[in-house]
Amino acid sequence: MKHSIQILGTGCPKCLKLTNVVKDVVDQNQIDATIDKVEDLAEIMKFDVMVTPALVVDGNVVIKGRVPSKEEVLATLQ
Repeated sequence: MKHSIQILGTGCPKCLKLTNVVKDVVDQNQIDATIDKVEDLAEIMKFDVMVTPALVVDGNVVIKGRVPSKEEVLATLQ
């Protein structure tokens, strides 16, 4: 099943780190997914997220306000 992954954030260092963690997990585990970066505040607000970075998988906010470990991201995607 192909996952739709969105990373919500305005480009802060934590947002960039989350992007790198997610890309690494997807690449290293050959997960079928599309990864989109959402930087527009109006779009971020549609997810009812007040703290970034946030990770959205298949339309559901699964992590917000912190950078998870690679293991946590992998568990979320499996």
